[in-house]
Amino acid sequence: MTVLDPDLNADRSVTRSQEPPRKVLPSQRDHALRVEPMLALEWSHAIEAAGAVGVADSPAQTRRAWIHKADEQQVLAMFRAVGPDAPAPWWLRALDRGRIASRAAAFALEDEVTRLLGSRPGWVFVPWTTEGEVGYWEFVPSESGVYGPAEPTTVQFTDRHPGFVDLLPAHRGPGQRHPIEFTPAELREQIEDLENIA
Repeated sequence: MTVLDPDLNADRSVTRSQEPPRKVLPSQRDHALRVEPMLALEWSHAIEAAGAVGVADSPAQTRRAWIHKADEQQVLAMFRAVGPDAPAPWWLRALDRGRIASRAAAFALEDEVTRLLGSRPGWVFVPWTTEGEVGYWEFVPSESGVYGPAEPTTVQFTDRHPGFVDLLPAHRGPGQRHPIEFTPAELREQIEDLENIA
């Protein structure tokens, strides 16, 4: 049994000749609790969607995380502290690089693409993607064709270019799909042709 000594942190040089020796516990200062920042864990909570709404059918329905609602400068500061390789949506990387004016401008761009594709038959929003990302749109009729199943024509958001929209044509067989850069306006102008090609 360990006896807790009320004089634990007192001067140990005092000798007690009449008492039997006690087990000496280490000083509390010898075992100070050390808390290290866990920024990566905080970031994972910051990008995690709060509350369940079922399966999202548009980018707007995925905007339930801290990064979507907190002060924009605070979100940017935390993203920069975590580092550029942290999982994050396209718009936050673009905002960090000064390629888009604001989070609100990015949301407006996502909503513009949603109005276009959501109103056309065959387009489906896919909310599950890599951690932190928004999701993408697939043109379901392009999944099957004369040559069998394919990866469907896909529209996704990106920070790689100033148009912020990539179209990945339907793809069959080995090899990578190569994105075609678009702006929302260019996508609107060419959508019928793109659907007919798919």
